[in-house]
Amino acid sequence: MRIQSVEVIAIDIPLTQNFGGSTYTVLKRSTVITRLRTKDGLASEVFNGDNREHGLEIVRIIRDELLPLVRGMSIFEHERMWEKMFALTIANRDRKTLLEAISCMDCAVWDLTGKALGKSVRELLGGYRDRLPILSIGGYYMPGKKLADFGTEIESYRKAGMAGCKFKVGGLTPEEDAKRVAVARKAAGDDFMLCVDANRGWTAQDAIRFGRLIEHLNIAWFEEPCHWYDDAAMMARVRNAIRIPVTAGQSEITSQGVRRLLDAGAVDFVNYDVSEGGGVTDWRRAASMCAASGVRMAHHEESQISQHLLAGIPHGTYAECFAHPERDPIWQTVWVNRPEARDGMIAVSKRSGFGIKLDAKLVRKHRVN
Repeated sequence: MRIQSVEVIAIDIPLTQNFGGSTYTVLKRSTVITRLRTKDGLASEVFNGDNREHGLEIVRIIRDELLPLVRGMSIFEHERMWEKMFALTIANRDRKTLLEAISCMDCAVWDLTGKALGKSVRELLGGYRDRLPILSIGGYYMPGKKLADFGTEIESYRKAGMAGCKFKVGGLTPEEDAKRVAVARKAAGDDFMLCVDANRGWTAQDAIRFGRLIEHLNIAWFEEPCHWYDDAAMMARVRNAIRIPVTAGQSEITSQGVRRLLDAGAVDFVNYDVSEGGGVTDWRRAASMCAASGVRMAHHEESQISQHLLAGIPHGTYAECFAHPERDPIWQTVWVNRPEARDGMIAVSKRSGFGIKLDAKLVRKHRVN
């Protein structure tokens, strides 16, 4: 089972409104589909990332730089293959985009491995459970949105079968955002998981003030509370000052970056994103370090991949998605066999590899290369 060729497709789908957080805007849903093929005719079908800027560059890197490095290698040589690709990061270049391209290839290799063995990736990683709780990302900042609208939004996620919501904060003052979260908790009820995500929007002082304002609202975690430039040290301060667990990791691009968070005592959960950090091979390293440190694993978005990763290990937590019908048309329509959320849970795919099936007509419609 040796690698022969690859087809890479960048997808862009415009959104009807801005689904932004405290530090960014979202006007389109983008991803990259990787169809890696072996000489025996086996083919992967994976999609990675929510990349809104560099899809075509990722396609170029995979086609022109990564495939020549691994062509002819066995699909079972995960570590050697990853090592050869990662060596390209030593040169001074845009490493973040390169790691996203490596992730596409690495996930495709794991998909092929599962298909060759007739096993799901969940089984390859340990097969700890076959069902997983799922939450929706929400609480977006939108013009004209009133406090009552956040309550309606949360209720819609419960009706969609979600176990909870990761609610956007960090874009207003701590006091103003605390009012939004209070409305969300009242609408959700006590049995609905509620997290908050500041997307690195605050100083440590403001994050601590906000945390103390919402501690009584039974918040499951406080994600990326502090600005990017000294986040590990600042998050450690926040974590020591409030009773809400702290989560981070989605902005790291290596398992070494995750180790930095663990060494700083900055996190209770790590949501390292396989599509940002070089694929399943490096995600496993981060997950092992977290297990040894007593830190649980979450995952930033990407439920088509994360369902297998989080269900494969004992310390996995919640898959994430965008249950708002207009936020993620790939999750809603292009991924045709995604698991249905019921009573807060999804059944993890038992198909070999990642088990992903895509709507070919919609892929052709939205491809940009």
